Amino acid sequence: MKILNLKTLSIVGSAVLFSHAAVAGTWSLGASALGDVNAYRGYDNKILPVPIVSYDSDDFYFKSLTAGYYLWKDSSNKFSVTATYIPFGFDPDDSDDHQMKRLNKRRGTLMGGLAYSHVEDWGTLRATFNGDVLNNSNGLVADAAYLYPIHQDNWALVPGFGVMWNSSNQNDYYYGVTKGESRRSGLSSYSADDSFSPYAEISARYNFTRDWQGFFTGRYIRLADEVKDSPMVDKSYTAIVWTGVTYSF
Repeated sequence: MKILNLKTLSIVGSAVLFSHAAVAGTWSLGASALGDVNAYRGYDNKILPVPIVSYDSDDFYFKSLTAGYYLWKDSSNKFSVTATYIPFGFDPDDSDDHQMKRLNKRRGTLMGGLAYSHVEDWGTLRATFNGDVLNNSNGLVADAAYLYPIHQDNWALVPGFGVMWNSSNQNDYYYGVTKGESRRSGLSSYSADDSFSPYAEISARYNFTRDWQGFFTGRYIRLADEVKDSPMVDKSYTAIVWTGVTYSF
């Protein structure tokens, strides 16, 4: 489902940024679960297992669903070309709503773009810009956030807030209802514009030992009117959580 798609894209970016505190050249393996509170009508919340395989070097990094190549990296700045796989899509067969069952399928996709972060004593600025490289939506998405890391000996907490921008193509693919779908389903036809959605997030990390680590990342998103007005949507918010355990070596 698209709501989880864009949340996944940005929350994976948050987890990648969080992991950059690790020593370069470190591998991490582990297991995690990715779940959401979605806004589609008649759609159950989903929890998916996600294996953790991550590595960060001076030139490139990857962490489960995303990979990047550094164009610029120093003690305060990281600027990279990225690619993130989004596994979720809207499947009408998974909806309990008889009208939603008559809509077309919306597919997950691969998003490619740029990511930048700037770290200072007063906090971290993070920005991403991505586009659908598989031409499912032909859409663009952008994300900007401020984060304030709090570190102690064996744990870290990173609260933050930000805003997501979705292009009209991106919104229309996942929230729009074509005239043909309207005739089949009885839902009103709908064409979505671009949108801005604010969010709050928090990430946490706890080191059980030098090698074993637990993590949690959660985000609450307030949906824009361009999304809430869609006949496919019955909530004014959505949320996502990602939690797991990793072993570093």
